[in-house]
Amino acid sequence: MRLFAAVTAILIAALPAVSVARADDVLGAPAVTLHGTPKYQPGFDHLDYADPAAPKGGEIKLSAIGSFDSLNPYILRGVGAAGLGLAFETLTTQTLDEPFSEYGLIAETIDIPADRAWVAYTLRSQARWHDGQPITAEDVVWSFEALKEKGHPFYRSYYAEVAKAEADGPARVKFTFKRPGNSELPLIMGQMPVMPKHYWASRDFASTTLEPPLGSGPYRIETVEPGRAITLQRVADWWGRELPINRGRYNFDRIRYDYYRDAGVALEAFLAGAYDYRQENSAKTWATGYDAPPVRDGLIVKREIKHERPAGMQAFVFNSRREIFKDPRVREALGYAFDFEWANRNVAYGAYKRTESYFANSELASSGLPSKDELAILEPFRDRLPPRLFTEEFHPPKTDASGNARGNLRKATELLAGAGWVLRDNQLVNAANGKPLTFEILYPSPLFEPWVGPFIANLKRLGITARYRVVDDAQYQNLIDDFNFDMTIGGFGQSLSPGNEQLDFWGSTRAAIKGSRNIAGVNDPVVDHLIDLIVQAPDRASLITRVRALDRVLLWGFYVIPQWHLDRDRLAYWDKFGAPLVTPKYGLGVIDTWWLDAAKAPSIRAVQGRHPAP
Repeated sequence: MRLFAAVTAILIAALPAVSVARADDVLGAPAVTLHGTPKYQPGFDHLDYADPAAPKGGEIKLSAIGSFDSLNPYILRGVGAAGLGLAFETLTTQTLDEPFSEYGLIAETIDIPADRAWVAYTLRSQARWHDGQPITAEDVVWSFEALKEKGHPFYRSYYAEVAKAEADGPARVKFTFKRPGNSELPLIMGQMPVMPKHYWASRDFASTTLEPPLGSGPYRIETVEPGRAITLQRVADWWGRELPINRGRYNFDRIRYDYYRDAGVALEAFLAGAYDYRQENSAKTWATGYDAPPVRDGLIVKREIKHERPAGMQAFVFNSRREIFKDPRVREALGYAFDFEWANRNVAYGAYKRTESYFANSELASSGLPSKDELAILEPFRDRLPPRLFTEEFHPPKTDASGNARGNLRKATELLAGAGWVLRDNQLVNAANGKPLTFEILYPSPLFEPWVGPFIANLKRLGITARYRVVDDAQYQNLIDDFNFDMTIGGFGQSLSPGNEQLDFWGSTRAAIKGSRNIAGVNDPVVDHLIDLIVQAPDRASLITRVRALDRVLLWGFYVIPQWHLDRDRLAYWDKFGAPLVTPKYGLGVIDTWWLDAAKAPSIRAVQGRHPAP
């Protein structure tokens, strides 16, 4: 599993690619995978979803919402600009058509012992920083230490099981783990961003900066308009340009991101030709917002592409640290006030599926009652788990979509009464202290207002006062990092190979670490044990069983009110691009595999230039 998945990848054809799930030594491997065998074997020419004949040149303009105040994306302070990942690289990288394989990028080969007690990477001799200096093992060690000491708290959590990093010569680095047996950790360390020690020697890594940092990736930062725009330029002499897995990739000479204050303004700008490509997240906008001349005339293409990525969990997220949300009965009760069926019909034109798993749209999702193998894991904790977990299928509350949720609200009232809340003068108050049940839903955009409004109205019918508070991006991030909120709308993205990142999502030790992704405040020893089992899973079958067990425990903990998901991507773009024939199963590859079509681009560019951006 990956939070920061790289967009670059490389495999040198010299030694066999191997799986790290087997209990044997892995020495000098150019690629490793958690379970099974890497798809791309030695001698391959290019990725299936890249075209080695793709032409280079031109510019793609993209959009971002809000603002930014930093070009250092690896620290807690500030809001990083879009696209920065294209300037930096990692030791290894993934492809978009495999669940979890890592191919050497900065690293040429990988060594892993049978007991998985450490991992070592031998660096490529040709790997260079943009200033021409070689990337060394000292750079890797410095990056590891800087990320843990001064980087975003996520890194401290993510690398908590790494005892030390050391340079074993100028081109070999070794990470030693605190305990053996973690098959995923060697792959995780390959995902670590590598930064130049010599560049940061005279700078404070913990501070925000608008000075373009030195990188080694296919692009470098060309121009910055603070808070408004950033442009990245392709590095013509990039050291990795001729590597097999990079053939046909990174085709645009420039990638520009323009910032807009909200999604509505951004859509107007797109239809006016101010930028070239967007993914649409709003079902209503997708259904009604593209009725414009360039779409009707075929100048803008609208496409839906089905994918096989896990949907994860998008939801109203409780901050269970708050006193009013500590009782799971209260959290469950509030879920009955969210009428998904009505909102999906009236707000989203029936586009969405209700999410019923933290691993939705994948084989990892739990369903029905626990299987025999799941019960073997869960049974020892029966006295600490809700009895219903063993006897009932989990489903979020449902309605008939009529807008009359009276039955659900009655159920909510019963649950609230059982938790000690009573209705007095049309206001729900705590029977013990008389304090009303009131809270705030925090988010950095008005985008969800059509969904939140009916939810708040139903809460009012229960005697609960809630309000939707919209703040700017920077304030929102600070409040979330400090756990200074009641409820928010959040997402917990998942990969096909969950593992160590689950600690940061749900681990008890992370519940008190500001900046961690355990924003719900989950603090449960059973969850901790299940995460450990997932991390230690010896094969794919056991991984699936253990993830499903964790899924059930989280669902019956009512830490969130599940919202919805979509099993396809919605794309809109000006018809000026060429693309490979193959679209990868687990991504789109637009930025790194598409190109400007010389036959289409000039005429489209002329049309785009006729209309000023709003």
